[in-house]
Amino acid sequence: MNGHGVAFGWRRLRTPGPSTNSLYIPVEWERSAVFKFNGSKSNGSSGRSPLNVIPRGGSVTIVESGVARSFVRRAVIAFFVVTAVVGLLSATVASHYMHPILGAIVGVFIGGLVGALVGAFVIAWPVLRVLWHWAAEIGLGLGLVYGWVWLMTATHVVVSLLVVVLVVGVPATVGPIRRQVTAWSWCLIVRHRLRLCFARLIRTDRDGTLPLILLARPTPVGERVWVWLRPGLSIHDLEQEGQMARLAVACWANEVRVERASRSRAALVRVDITRRETLTEHIGSPLPGLLPKDVPTIPVSPATPPLGGLDLADVLNDDLVTASADTSTSRKPRNPRNSNTPSEPDNSEYA
Repeated sequence: MNGHGVAFGWRRLRTPGPSTNSLYIPVEWERSAVFKFNGSKSNGSSGRSPLNVIPRGGSVTIVESGVARSFVRRAVIAFFVVTAVVGLLSATVASHYMHPILGAIVGVFIGGLVGALVGAFVIAWPVLRVLWHWAAEIGLGLGLVYGWVWLMTATHVVVSLLVVVLVVGVPATVGPIRRQVTAWSWCLIVRHRLRLCFARLIRTDRDGTLPLILLARPTPVGERVWVWLRPGLSIHDLEQEGQMARLAVACWANEVRVERASRSRAALVRVDITRRETLTEHIGSPLPGLLPKDVPTIPVSPATPPLGGLDLADVLNDDLVTASADTSTSRKPRNPRNSNTPSEPDNSEYA
């Protein structure tokens, strides 16, 4: 076995004739292992190719074999069920307009066609999920390639280079455009980081399906991503102890919060990713610039100097006594008696 995972052996060649002399020459055995994305063999061994590069002649696995078999079974069941239901309904409707035998044939044909479409969609669903995860990158790459080809065929080379310089240079030099491009780039990165984190943290079902990442958009503090949970999961699975911190580490963020995005659909979840704190930044107020500059100066009275450095020893005792006396003489009783009311009679004379 050499360093690239290719096995060598020796084959014996016999010379024609009665001679028994044999010649051994080295031959390269045909590789029988199937390599996946990570470069490991599918037969259970732990051998890897250098730098995880898939060797020449190996096959690339987009969908795991277990997931593919599960969806094939689903597709077969969906095909027969849809064919039977749609065929029966189509034959019933068609029999009213033509001979019942012709209606049955038409119903079988329509049912088989619709069932085949549904089965093909079920089989292709894992691949469609992968294409959905990379839809923005695929669209951007196709746009750049076809845009460059069209630009080269429709204009001169100098004009094409000038357009490329403007398209690349303006976002790089203009601050607001550069920040918007950076924010949307982080949205693309976060979608893939969340998908990888879900694959490691969230338990998968028998089919290996994970939450579907829908859309992402930038926010003043980071990004906001909408996620559709598969059956068997809830928002509490994401709110478990330590899950938020792991999501923040996976997204290269400061903090991650998970909330429900809909009151009627519990499967729709919103993930808010925080990268920066806008409340701690210094924001310039535009109010001083709105004031008119020709306002005359209005004189104001001088402010009272602040009191400070006082000590109780500096206050005279006589002043304290005088102040307490004044307050005692000026204090009024709580329940004053009216002097005009007659005095109560003395009952001692009647004893």
